Amino acid sequence: MKELNICVLGDGGWGTTLAIMLFRKGYKVSLWSAFADYAAVLNKQRVNRKFLPGVKIPAEIEISSDLGIAIRKKDLIIIAIPSQYVRRILKKISRLSFPKDAIYLSVSKGIEIVSLRQVSEIVREELGKVKFAVLSGPTIAKEVVCGIPTTAVVASCDKNLGSYLQSIFTTERFRVYTNSDVIGVELGGSLKNVIAIACGISDGLGFGTNTKAAILSRGLAEISRLGVAIGAKEITFSGISGLGDLVTTCISPYSRNRFVGEQIGRGKALRFIRSHMQMVAEGMPTAKAAYLLGLKFKVDLPIITEVYRVLYKNKLPLRAVKDLMTRKRKEE
Repeated sequence: MKELNICVLGDGGWGTTLAIMLFRKGYKVSLWSAFADYAAVLNKQRVNRKFLPGVKIPAEIEISSDLGIAIRKKDLIIIAIPSQYVRRILKKISRLSFPKDAIYLSVSKGIEIVSLRQVSEIVREELGKVKFAVLSGPTIAKEVVCGIPTTAVVASCDKNLGSYLQSIFTTERFRVYTNSDVIGVELGGSLKNVIAIACGISDGLGFGTNTKAAILSRGLAEISRLGVAIGAKEITFSGISGLGDLVTTCISPYSRNRFVGEQIGRGKALRFIRSHMQMVAEGMPTAKAAYLLGLKFKVDLPIITEVYRVLYKNKLPLRAVKDLMTRKRKEE
């Protein structure tokens, strides 16, 4: 059997976790960092102190900031880059002698603000018709790398490709399902971050379980409405990449997006919150993209709209709560 050469683009917590997990399965893995100085730190210390502290990166995992070297002769290229930077990196790849027969797998969870495109669309626009799939689900990096039982879903329009990737990623503690709804799986992973910010705001304001349950359930309804309007299957949002990922991101103490909302609810300015975060909270740009998509497809998104107004229009969280609670009465 041919040796599988894998490259993970992105040295964040999730990218580093996937590199380690796949190495443990016996694959040859390299990790690409966008910054040469940090790649040097990772090579020397073998611990990603910024994004995955306390976890040793095996010496056999090659770490580089040279994009051309990173993708050369790779069979599987995993895109673990914040969504707002995906196009920039793919443009660079398109100018290189990139492997056109490789599989490109997105694990990014966001929507590009400028174009309102999902990663699958950006890949198609920048790299053409390559083999593509999405891996998503309730996958807190720290839990996965520590071997805590986790489920995820791989989505591809190609059933055989989905099954192949399922076999690559599945372990005794990481169970992977397949799905053909690429749009739905991508949107579920992206939009849940906006609802997680809303849950964090609720936590920061000191509200309780009743409030969080309301945000989760009504937030899922909004995600489903928008997803179906864009072309996803409604049932997808009841699955791992929908409800599963939503619950995890809204309640986990490791959730960056819930943390952002919590700090806002406690009265912290967004500029201050951003300056004290190492990791990217995808829900912030996605809130704007989702709001604009709601306008484009004429979908009612009350919670997403209020999160957008709090983040981008300086609306007070308590005023947003009041406006949500006093809207026109309606059927569920």
